[in-house]
Amino acid sequence: MRWEAIFDVANKRKQLAELEGRMSAPGFWEDGEAARATIARVNELRGWVEPLEGMARKVAELEELGDLLAGETDASLDSEWESEIEALDRELEQFELKTMLRGPDDMRNALLTIHPGAGGTESQDWAEMLMRMYTRWAERHGFQISILDLLPGEEAGIKSVSLEIKGTYAYGYLKAEKGIHRLVRISPFDSQSRRHTSFASIFVYPEVEDDIEIDIREEDLRVDVYRASGAGGQHVNKTSSAVRITHGPSGIVVACQNERSQFQNKATAMKMLRSALYQREIERREEERAKVDAEKTQIGWGNQIRSYVFQPYTQVTDHRTELKVGDVQRVMDGDLDPFIEAFLKRYGGKVA
Repeated sequence: MRWEAIFDVANKRKQLAELEGRMSAPGFWEDGEAARATIARVNELRGWVEPLEGMARKVAELEELGDLLAGETDASLDSEWESEIEALDRELEQFELKTMLRGPDDMRNALLTIHPGAGGTESQDWAEMLMRMYTRWAERHGFQISILDLLPGEEAGIKSVSLEIKGTYAYGYLKAEKGIHRLVRISPFDSQSRRHTSFASIFVYPEVEDDIEIDIREEDLRVDVYRASGAGGQHVNKTSSAVRITHGPSGIVVACQNERSQFQNKATAMKMLRSALYQREIERREEERAKVDAEKTQIGWGNQIRSYVFQPYTQVTDHRTELKVGDVQRVMDGDLDPFIEAFLKRYGGKVA
């Protein structure tokens, strides 16, 4: 069948059987690093083979049902059969997109940060709207999402936020979102109801596990503790449990106030720092650091990857793929898949 050729199912089954046999062999855990790599590969292959085998069974069932319906005149059964075929086509299309996620980090969880551009309350409110949008997107996909660090704005919105999004291929999908996002609307903070343009930057990093070697020396770190902001009652007001870590050589600053324990916050902040340093090394090897640094310093006109227009008309436009969606509210409610899919199809999963 066409989809079996696309996904090379037979070869994946063979690889899976070989690795599962290796896992059951004596001495498998003698080399811990090799064992973890094998387990990760087995889980990746199972993530392909099991759903694909499920689709194969569904195809066989629909073919059998189609033969039975050939001599029937029940319109409701015909309609149900066609609906099942359409659902299977959509499932297949999603798997075709996965073939474009071949980067070494695409399967990883994602760390996503949002920073507003110039403009005070208006841009900070836009940053909070984007946080809600990505939260809704993660919920739609069954991903787990946690707020690692949040700095509220003085009047409204946020000054920055760091989100951890856990799920298979979370980074592979969300890496398409890295860049400047532009908002055009009638400002709710303008007493004269004038139209305003706001910007916010999105940066996405793969979450790095502890077994990846990143050299972090204690003498290069400055660790500050402070009282967490936002809701939390007496504990937040009286306990300096939040942690901020500054890495001297790179200038990277990470912070976490999500946990009640200072020890837990420091551990999470170190994970964030390790991920950021890993991403920086990847960018260096790919000679992309200069481009990323330029994006970080120019959150404004001419650099946006996507525009969200609320007035005088409603439309979301991705400037890389030229995809336009007229239902802005649907997008803000987390329906980002059309943009992500268009990006993957055009760039093959590579960050533009």
